[in-house]
Amino acid sequence: MYVIVCFAPATHADAVRLALAGAGAGAIGEYTACSFTAAGEGRFRPSTAAEPFIGEAGELAVVDEVRIECVCADGRMRAAVTAMLAAHPYEEPAWHCHRAATSVDELPGG
Repeated sequence: MYVIVCFAPATHADAVRLALAGAGAGAIGEYTACSFTAAGEGRFRPSTAAEPFIGEAGELAVVDEVRIECVCADGRMRAAVTAMLAAHPYEEPAWHCHRAATSVDELPGG
């Protein structure tokens, strides 16, 4: 099991969450489409060669963004990340994945 974390403009959070869930991310036992969202501000300065969705090339942008997190089974990771990237409006979305323990038996120090 992994955790997918991405940052998206608040205006597009629903589309990104729906894409992740549609690809199988966010499944926990008998529940689907599980995710967590936290609000914040994203800051970035697109290069003059960039084609930013928000802001202007060469100018610092401050955007209302959200951090979206959801679990994803190993076998669904490629599909989930591909769907997330397709639904995301940014040219270069910020995202990462990390392994997740989903049971006490998976923890070290047994």
